This record gives sequence, structure tokens and C-alpha cells, in this order.
Amino acid sequence: MKFGEPYPKESLSCLLVKAVYPDGFQPVGAASITIENVLGGVGYELSMGKEASTAVLLPDGIYRVSVSYREGMDVFNGNQDHVVINGQDVELELTLLHARAGALVIKEIYCGGCAKTPAEGTYQSDQYVMIHNNSPVVTYLDGLCMGSIAPYNSNANNPWLAQDGSLPGFLPINDAIVMVPGDGDDFPLQPGEDAVIALRGAIDHSAQYPLSVNLNKPDYFVCYNTTYFPNQNYHPAPGNLIREDHYLEVVIKTGQSNAYTLSLNSPAFVIFRAEGVDIHDYVQQEGVVRQTPGSTIYVSTIPYEWVVDGVEVFNGSSSSNRKRLPASIDAGYVSLSETFLAHSLVRRTDDTATAENGYEVLLDSNNSNTDLYESETQLLHE
Repeated sequence: MKFGEPYPKESLSCLLVKAVYPDGFQPVGAASITIENVLGGVGYELSMGKEASTAVLLPDGIYRVSVSYREGMDVFNGNQDHVVINGQDVELELTLLHARAGALVIKEIYCGGCAKTPAEGTYQSDQYVMIHNNSPVVTYLDGLCMGSIAPYNSNANNPWLAQDGSLPGFLPINDAIVMVPGDGDDFPLQPGEDAVIALRGAIDHSAQYPLSVNLNKPDYFVCYNTTYFPNQNYHPAPGNLIREDHYLEVVIKTGQSNAYTLSLNSPAFVIFRAEGVDIHDYVQQEGVVRQTPGSTIYVSTIPYEWVVDGVEVFNGSSSSNRKRLPASIDAGYVSLSETFLAHSLVRRTDDTATAENGYEVLLDSNNSNTDLYESETQLLHE
């Protein structure tokens, strides 16, 4: 501990973290380890060399441990919740799952709303996400689907978890799957370019509420469908600069909400593409739509392998957060400290890769602990 030793050595126990890479793979660099005390919020950042094991002395507590390693476009991640240190040494073996860094990444999630300053009250009709082309080639948005993973909030009871705390082998998507329209080449995204998806009103919210944003811009997409989302408080008619061919398509709606629902404080959000099947045919297959255990609510389910990118958000005010995304999609999480502050969750820029490539390249290790941060204002704030 570079700032001294705040704990007597006799009160510390050794946590030995061993990373297990896929067969045949040998790392050439150092992996990063994040160890967080779930109850105290204290975090430790460590590194792990090619020997794939690291020991650290820790005080008693309940910890969340994640390991992340990237080599080129290959990323390896693993995590374990509820690691208990209680007066005895612990050996933790983490199997790292392999994934390829995607061309498209989620650059920003703005979900928490803002104050109505100078008026009184709070405002939440301005949620949006920003998607970034992180690759050196043109990538098309046509057919890109998106959704929010159940449960809506990270600290809610999760009926999809097994008794041992493991996640199911699929992703349960709340309420609705929405999709960018197009025939395959209608909506190109150049290297380093962004696409804004207004999940609620595509209007200039900042005209009335200065802490909000202007979502009435050319080329912005909008979730606007009066059949499935008739609540005009959250889905007013799009602004004059929004084109109708930029309205998202509702592939399927399984919930009863009258507005697109994204958690204010802790969504788990994914973008994905159907592989080997048309998404409209897929959602009609038997077993795709499932009833939530112990509930009358239905969700759509998709395979992990379809996910292009995903971000797990934890409620920064809770110590009862649980993962909804597997390590192959997001080995960590980013916290939102509080709602209605106009704060946003933003992906960091990879300065070295940006300089080498000549366009903005963002960090993409499939671990939101390191890839994203909580910004004090939205990227679109003017």
C-alpha cells in the first residue's frame, strides 16, 4: 500500500488470485485486477504478470474481484462476486472468457435525468445512448438491435439467477427490443464517428431545461412509436430535424409499459445483431419469449454471442448490486452515484490508439471498471 499500512499485519489475510486463460493461450503482458470491498466501497487496482497469479493482503470483508486482459483485438475477462475474507487466506481461481473487441461500442449512456433548474423538480424524458465506430472501416447501423437486461435495476431481486448465483445462459431483455431500420447500407458510420439514439423525446430539451440536452439534430435516431409507447410525456412528437426513416423499429414488445423504460440509476444495456436468422423470425420461435420466474412479466431472450457491446451500470447508492451481464460481455461495471444531477456514463478515449490511427479510438476491454467513468455532464450538453 503506497500510502502506508493502515491495518496491522496480523489483521490481514492473503487473497491469491489465479487467472485461467483458454487452452493454448499464453499472455505476453500484464492483466489488470480490480478488487472492491462491496460494503465499504474501497477499491484496489493491481496487475498480474505472465505467471497469471497475484497475492494481496486484505482486511476482512466481502469483495468483488475482476481480471481483465487485452491483446490486440482479443479480450479476456473474468469476475467473482461475494468473495469473503474472514480471518483466513483465500485462493480464488478465475476462468477468463475470451471475446473479440467489437467495431461498435457504447460510448455514452445518459439515463439519470437532471434538475429542472431554474424551475423546481426533476426531469427524465431526455434519456439517450451514443454508439461509436471504434474500427478503421465503415460500419453500418442497419439492423442493429438494442435492449435493457432484466432486472431493470442492479440492486433489485434477480429471479434469473441460479441458487449458486450464476447467470442464465441467455440474456433476458426487458419490455422491448428496438432496432435501427434500413436495408443494410442505409446508415453508414465512418471510423471514429458517433450515432445518437434518443430513447425518449427527440426534441430540444435544453430549451426549457438548461441542464438537459438538445436531441433534435439531423441524423439522430429516436425511439418513437405511438402504438407501443403512447406516453407523450416521455415520447413527444420528434423535432423538425428528425427524419422518419430514423425512427427505431419495435421488433417485439413483451411488457406493459407505455414508454420505453431504461433504469434511471443502474441499467444493463446491450447492442446486438441476430446471427443466422432474421430477428423477426427469431422472436417468434418457441422458447424465445419466457415468463419471469415468480412473475407475470414476460421477456425476450437472446444468446450471449449476439452481443456487439454491453455496459453494466451499478447503483452507486446501494451495496446490494448484482451482475446481470456475464464476463464475456462486461466483466465489471460503472457506477452512477446519484440521479437527476445531469451526470452521464462515458467511455474513455485511448489516447495512444487515437494518435496512431488518426481517428478517435475508445477503450474497449469489455470491463466497464476501466473503460467508462461517471461524467459530471452529458457529452451533448451545450
